[in-house]
Amino acid sequence: MGKVLPAIASAQDVRWGQDATMDAWLHHFKTENNIEHLMNPEHVASDEQLKFMVALDKQQIFIPCSDETLMCLMEEKPSEDLMREYGRIWLHTVRLIRKHSFNKYHERKVMNFCRLRFQTHLSSRIMIPSRLLKRMNSIVLTQCSLVDPSSETKLAANRNAYEYFKNSATDRILYSTPSECMFNPDLRDLRSELDIIELIRLMYFSTMPQLWSSGTPSYLDIEKEMNKPCPTSHALEVLLGTEKDDRKTILFLPESSGGIVFDLYFIRALLRQGHKVILALKEGFLFDAPTYWDAMQDPVLLELCKTAKMVANDTISKNLLLALLRSHRFLIISDGMREKLNLYKTNVTFSRAWKECDIVFAKGAANYDNLLNCGHRFTRDVLGFYRKPDGTFVLEAKPRANNVRKFSEEAINDMANRIIESMRLEKQKGRSVMFYSAIIGSIPGETDTAIKIVNSFVSHLRTRLDSTFIINPAEHFEEGMDGDDLMFMWEQVQRSGLLDVWRFQTVEDIETSFALLDRKVPSIWSGKDSTFSTGCTKEMRIALDVQKRNPELQIIGPSSEKFFRRAEYGVGKYYDAGITSM
Repeated sequence: MGKVLPAIASAQDVRWGQDATMDAWLHHFKTENNIEHLMNPEHVASDEQLKFMVALDKQQIFIPCSDETLMCLMEEKPSEDLMREYGRIWLHTVRLIRKHSFNKYHERKVMNFCRLRFQTHLSSRIMIPSRLLKRMNSIVLTQCSLVDPSSETKLAANRNAYEYFKNSATDRILYSTPSECMFNPDLRDLRSELDIIELIRLMYFSTMPQLWSSGTPSYLDIEKEMNKPCPTSHALEVLLGTEKDDRKTILFLPESSGGIVFDLYFIRALLRQGHKVILALKEGFLFDAPTYWDAMQDPVLLELCKTAKMVANDTISKNLLLALLRSHRFLIISDGMREKLNLYKTNVTFSRAWKECDIVFAKGAANYDNLLNCGHRFTRDVLGFYRKPDGTFVLEAKPRANNVRKFSEEAINDMANRIIESMRLEKQKGRSVMFYSAIIGSIPGETDTAIKIVNSFVSHLRTRLDSTFIINPAEHFEEGMDGDDLMFMWEQVQRSGLLDVWRFQTVEDIETSFALLDRKVPSIWSGKDSTFSTGCTKEMRIALDVQKRNPELQIIGPSSEKFFRRAEYGVGKYYDAGITSM
């Protein structure tokens, strides 16, 4: 039965609630591609985590592929391009099976099993090709003992690339000064210009697979390629800025082994220019893609990454990530995937790295397709580069969405310091300082109501408590701040040592609040208190820690034991991650 779907121009136009047939297809699409968070919350990013990376409105759905692929999937009749891509995936699968040298019986069994699964997906034509490739790879790899069938090939590619880079002729091509730069009268402009030229040349090198294959080209051909102008290099200059501008934090997404060697020299150049870099490697096998474990086992990568900090934690907190970036200017993380870039399948650490960076450097045609050849806008500037099959080098930038505001660590620190200073001034006047922790977004769809009841109750307290300065978090919200930003800011305030009383919202507080608003307590709010908020649970842990250093701190509200039923607060969420089993 064919699909009759509304016409759309790009993924940017896809919205929930506009067409029942489209909604049904989207649910089917997300389910079959295993990118529905509610069905697999441990391995699929929540909407809040996605919004660290993608600029989405309330009704918009993120499609993790290029616009061209989406159109192929939505066509009523089989698309030739899609079927051709599926055919390439089957060839990859067959080659992977034969690479394992199974005995004949086992090979036939695995081949037939893969064929049955492949035919099932082929008949539905709903699978994103990269998801289908990952699924077929997983089927084969679970049938054998090899963790990474491409390990020897990748080791050889990196070794060849390293030897090529170390050659004196390569050094001469890379670092020779272009004649046009000799006439620049300003030393600062000359330095910036030379930095950009070095980066562009390293990009050229890193996208030429012949440099680490057996058929190494002539140095004359390479020099000719290096001297080709890059008319779009201005985008790189604009994004990185000049010496007068703040240095950037860059998330770098590589493409292949061999090329990763030149990528690492590219990263060294960025570090020398004062930038910070987070390199995201694959979690596991994806043919020639470099993995996190390659960086810990490959002798070439070990040498080139010796100044990097390897971050094994897949669910790193904002506080720890920022602390690592302060102490280490080069971090290496796993992206959490064994497939081409799919932001639904990235881990928390990758999502936070994206959120905390200024620029995403996306190398390779697959990354370019999923980030620049799609209608979605992202929360950070994206610079994509790759080389076409005909040898043409492509470099293009996509600016972040206009409505996205990034709160830097310095900006959040400034907000926290202003609140801390007001607390200090109030204490000097002899007033007690109270912090009020309450449900803000713990009940989906009730955030506006939550803010009203918190504001009404704090106003009520202020009329009743003499010489008490009450901090109401609902009064210090700035548009664009998410849960991570707020928790980061409030923790600084809470650990300042200036709190005398820390009050947590009770059932009675909520009932009083609704009475002040001349309303009955809605059933959805009945029996709720701060223990129903995972944000408040995190704050109770902080409160108990602060009390150890400051025994005079009074903690008022539900007993601490009632909080710790709750799991850690969700990524970017104000509301509950869920109650853990006791």
